[in-house]
Amino acid sequence: MILTYKKNIIFSFLKNILYVSIFFFSLILILNILQEIIFFKDLDVGFLIPLYLTMLNASSVLFDVFPFIFLIGGMNFFIEILDKNELIIYKSYGLSNLKIISVIIGTAFTLGVLLILIFYNISSNLKFLYLDIKNNHTKDDKYLAVITANGLWIKDHTGENINYINAQNIYNETLKDVIISQFDTNHNFQRLISADDINIKQKNWVIENPNITEDNITITKQSPLIFNTNFDVEIISTLFSNLSALDLIKLNKLKKDYTALGYSTVKINNHLLNLYTYPVYLSIMVCIASILMLNIGHNKPRVFYLIVGILVSVIVFYANYLFNVLVENQKISVFFSVWFVQFLLLLFCSVGLVRINEK
Repeated sequence: MILTYKKNIIFSFLKNILYVSIFFFSLILILNILQEIIFFKDLDVGFLIPLYLTMLNASSVLFDVFPFIFLIGGMNFFIEILDKNELIIYKSYGLSNLKIISVIIGTAFTLGVLLILIFYNISSNLKFLYLDIKNNHTKDDKYLAVITANGLWIKDHTGENINYINAQNIYNETLKDVIISQFDTNHNFQRLISADDINIKQKNWVIENPNITEDNITITKQSPLIFNTNFDVEIISTLFSNLSALDLIKLNKLKKDYTALGYSTVKINNHLLNLYTYPVYLSIMVCIASILMLNIGHNKPRVFYLIVGILVSVIVFYANYLFNVLVENQKISVFFSVWFVQFLLLLFCSVGLVRINEK
């Protein structure tokens, strides 16, 4: 059974997290609805479509903001118990600062696990639906690409031709074991092109020694064939970059498909590791909030604490962003990119907790 003081601490902490979450969620809704209205200003849609899309996307944005919500919520928690002199009451019952901090950190970790298992999987599916609806309003079906266990599939419409492209593997700027089926706009078959390697550095692909089948006759062309498309290696590499729209099951399936295709799984591994360490990240942010509040005092205006929380959030955000860029460019390992920032934060927490314990 949870002791009474633990119940009070957990309830007060959760209440502050809820209040801050409601504030940020409201802010997200306002900003998103304005963004969607601007996006659809030249399209013949009513107000309900932007509103509906805003609701679909809001939970995904909220998930990304939760670490900073926990930071500010943790600071508000300490402001509340300090203003009510509850901290003195807790200490009169033998509760140290470290004991109180351990209770809210444990609560934050538990919430983090629930957010990953439940909230993230729901928000990612809503994000997927959001992107699907938005794509239907912004482009036709001329240019499509998908990765499956059978390789990379591309539908490409160029001029009077419709091309269906299948590649078994992709390595750097080269497609491997490629078959291109070419049709006219009336879907009449024109020719079949197969090749071991195709250079896709530019939209004008370079096909070395292609086998071309036309009118039931197959010939091998000795000179390179220049094949015009709407895709290059940069476009293909960014087609599947919105990983926040995939739940844990879909992420792991996509990782298997990428591996089978020979496609880099660095972004997926980075995204998955960030998700797996999410409860630790939230716990660290709550610990930082505790250290800040118990070291800088509580006799300052609330705006001061809000500014401090925002500054810390910005520093942590850009530190994470920098390391994500480095790992995407394969300058550092995925493990290092995720854990190095958290290690520095843990080091700061350790020093701060020692100081709190000495008080």
